[in-house]
Amino acid sequence: MSLTSSVPVLRVSNYARARAFWEGVLGFDVVDEAGDPVVGFGIYRRDRAQVFLTAWDGPEASYDGWRAYFHTDDLNALISRLDDAGQAYHGPEDTVYGMREVSVVDPDGNRVCFGEDLGDG
Repeated sequence: MSLTSSVPVLRVSNYARARAFWEGVLGFDVVDEAGDPVVGFGIYRRDRAQVFLTAWDGPEASYDGWRAYFHTDDLNALISRLDDAGQAYHGPEDTVYGMREVSVVDPDGNRVCFGEDLGDG
């Protein structure tokens, strides 16, 4: 058995607001949604990356690190998209482990990082 990929599942307090952020600001497409009577779960994809968003209104352990990490081959294009959307972000920063990274916080406080291998640039 081999694992071929993983998908982060992020909790969101307002599904419609999260959908607008992930679609409008980050450029992900909605693959599928579920919920009855109100949509509260979605599968989003951009290129080969996926993220699941699930509505959640409950306690969660305090954690301020990344909730998801996405590899990209064009970090500058993502930075331009964030700038065009007026979205605050941290970086870009070159790391000691060979990545150039930008992180963004979604409306629910999920810190998401996007990294490009310094050898790819």
